[in-house]
Amino acid sequence: MNFKEELEQRVSKVNELIRKYLPREEGKSLTMIQAMNYSMTAGGKRLRPILMEETYRLFGGTTRAIEPFMAGMEMIHTHSLIHDDLPALDNDEYRRGRKTTHVVFGEAMGILSGDALLNYAYEVLFHSFDLDPGNPAIPLALQILASKVGIYGMLGGQGVDVENDGKPLSQETLAYIYKNKTSALIEASMMTGAILAGAEDGKVRIVEKAAEKIGLAFQIQDDILDVESTQEVLGKPIHSDEKNHKTTYVTLKGLEASREEVKLLSGEALFLMDSLEEKNEFLRQLITELIDRKK
Repeated sequence: MNFKEELEQRVSKVNELIRKYLPREEGKSLTMIQAMNYSMTAGGKRLRPILMEETYRLFGGTTRAIEPFMAGMEMIHTHSLIHDDLPALDNDEYRRGRKTTHVVFGEAMGILSGDALLNYAYEVLFHSFDLDPGNPAIPLALQILASKVGIYGMLGGQGVDVENDGKPLSQETLAYIYKNKTSALIEASMMTGAILAGAEDGKVRIVEKAAEKIGLAFQIQDDILDVESTQEVLGKPIHSDEKNHKTTYVTLKGLEASREEVKLLSGEALFLMDSLEEKNEFLRQLITELIDRKK
C-alpha cells in the first residue's frame, strides 16, 4: 500500500469516528444540530486528528482513549472554520467544496452552531475517561488542548487577526497570528497524542517545537495556494486574502521566499522528529507531503 492509499484509509477512519460522535438530529434544537453536522460532514483533510493518532502510535499508544480527542479536535477546528467564514470575518461562501454554514442556515445559526460545536467538542473529549479510566495522562492532555484552543492559543490568534484586519502588519505580528491561529491546534494535536501515550516531558517538548514549525509551514503554504490555486482544487474561494486586504507571508516576502520558508520549516520539523528514538514512517511522510500539498 502506498502513502496516498494509507492516507485515504486514515481519513476514512477519522470520518467514521466523527460520525460515531455526532449528535443525533432530533429535538427542539434540530436546526442547530443539523448545522453542526452539515459542517462536520463536509469532508476535509482531517490533518489534525491524523497527526494526533500517528503521534500517539509513535510513542506506543494502544487504547481507545485517543478516539474522543481525535473527534473533539476536528470539532474544535471545524468550529473555527464556521466562524472564519461568517460575514463579519472573511465572508466566504464556499468551504470544502460546498456552501458555507452561514449561507445554508443563516448567519445567526452559523454563529450558534459554531459555539455549540466548540462546547460539544469538550463533551466528547470527556468520554476518554470512560475508555481508559486508569490513564493518569488524560487530565494533562485535556489541559494542554484547552490552553492551545483558548485566548493564549487559537482564539487569541484569531482575535489579533480580526483586530488588525485590513491593516499593514509587521512580520512579528503576522508570526504571532500564525503561531496561535494555525500552529496552536497542530501543537495541541501532536502533544496530546504524545501525552496520552505516556511520552516523557522532554519528548513532548520536542514534539511541540516540531508541531509549531509544521503549523507555520502549513499556513504559509495556504497563503501560497490562495494566490496560485483554483477554487475547484481548493474547495473554497481563491484570492480571499487579497479580497479582505489581509497581510500574508506572500504579500510580505513574495512567492519564492514563501516557498523557501515552507521547505525550511518543514525540514526543521523533520530534524526535530528524527531526533527522537521512536520512529513512525507514515508520520514522517505526512509531514513531508505537507510541503507540496495542492489543497
